[in-house]
Amino acid sequence: MIGARLKQARLLAGMTQSELASALGENGLKITAAAISKYEREKSYPSAQFMLLGAQVLEVPSSYFLRQPTRSVEWIGFRCRARLGESARNIIKAYAADRAEAQSELRDLLHPERDFDFPSIPVSSLEDAERAAEKLRDLWDVGDRPLDNLVQMAEDREVIVIDWADKTELFDGLSGWCGDRPVTAINSQFPLDRRRLTLAHEIGHLVMDTSFSPDVDDEALAFRFAAALLVPGPHVSKELPDKTRYLSWDELKVLKRKYGLSISAWVRRAFDQNVISYSTYKAMNIEYRTRGWHRGEPEQYIGDEEPLLLKQMAGRAIAEGLVAPDKYSHLQLTNAGSDEDILPRGEFPSATDLLEMDEEERQRWIGQMFKWAENVDFEVFEAYGEEDF
Repeated sequence: MIGARLKQARLLAGMTQSELASALGENGLKITAAAISKYEREKSYPSAQFMLLGAQVLEVPSSYFLRQPTRSVEWIGFRCRARLGESARNIIKAYAADRAEAQSELRDLLHPERDFDFPSIPVSSLEDAERAAEKLRDLWDVGDRPLDNLVQMAEDREVIVIDWADKTELFDGLSGWCGDRPVTAINSQFPLDRRRLTLAHEIGHLVMDTSFSPDVDDEALAFRFAAALLVPGPHVSKELPDKTRYLSWDELKVLKRKYGLSISAWVRRAFDQNVISYSTYKAMNIEYRTRGWHRGEPEQYIGDEEPLLLKQMAGRAIAEGLVAPDKYSHLQLTNAGSDEDILPRGEFPSATDLLEMDEEERQRWIGQMFKWAENVDFEVFEAYGEEDF
């Protein structure tokens, strides 16, 4: 347990074993990368000094190493450019797994009575993928309307959605399972329309069951599913002319803003729905690149696609005293990690409570109280002395 947690914390910090050994050495603890490797493989066990100093260097609570993981994450898809190295991929996976575990744990804690049943739809062709998207819309009761906030829609239906800011733009998306809960991760550095298509794509991987058709192209199916989820076939027929030889770029810009689907994806959608021929599709793609739009499309989709559920649940669990105030501090959840949120007014331990605590817990509470008090304006009043009575 300690070894797995140590490795996860190290990956979250973006450190190699050698870099961690060096950082610990700078803080007074001489240790080798080989020793850290043994800790992570649980061939030997770290000292208390290592755990305390390691937590400080890796910026996690010292209790992080001792917590038994409540869920394991199994990744089924990772979309990125080939230039993204294995080390960077492992960091992204560790980041997503840490948050997925926390969100799944909080969901069980706050809503133990809630049943969960994520659909699995057999798919073996592009037409099946189209129908799977239609079926998911029915199951999620969203009708055929444009989806204004895909992230919120997914979170409301038990999908764990995680943002990862990859400025290199080499990472696209990630999907897997945390226990029986679906997990997705998307690159928050991309424009909203691309993030929406990526999220829909990863949901497609989770929804579609292609196990009985091993020769199918899972990526092609997921892209078809994603486009159909964002723009159902009937909407394509309603918005675009039937069997046309050319699509107006100005019209596609408007449709991008209306549906949150990129111009390039709209061109592909028109081809898939037989609105344009392959020759027209090919010609429009050549013109698209000639205009330089592959480096950045015109017209921005205006919307809100930020995952909020983890922040919301962590804040509630801390405020209600269901988890320790510092349990999720390493997640850096703005809404749940500030001193004021960690110590809700009126919910501090009393002096009697403090005296009954062990020394370590008492000092932690006192320290948090002082931190909270630094940013609070208190009423100024004069103290009374014996002469006043």
